[in-house]
Amino acid sequence: MIFVSFIIPVYNGEKYIEECVEQILKNKERSAYEIILINDGSTDNSGVICARLSRKFPETIKLINIKNGGG
Repeated sequence: MIFVSFIIPVYNGEKYIEECVEQILKNKERSAYEIILINDGSTDNSGVICARLSRKFPETIKLINIKNGGG
């Protein structure tokens, strides 16, 4: 079995993050992948949405909150 990690950086993406994650979750073989959401200090509701998704799918979605790194 191939294991894939989807690493998704999030910064003020409240309009898109849920749809992005839902497209990945359409794959029925959830044991073959994980989704890592990295919330880079979003100032909109992205952090709330990411937290809700990680609670809803704790076996598949991991959330990392970090202070905005700028750049």
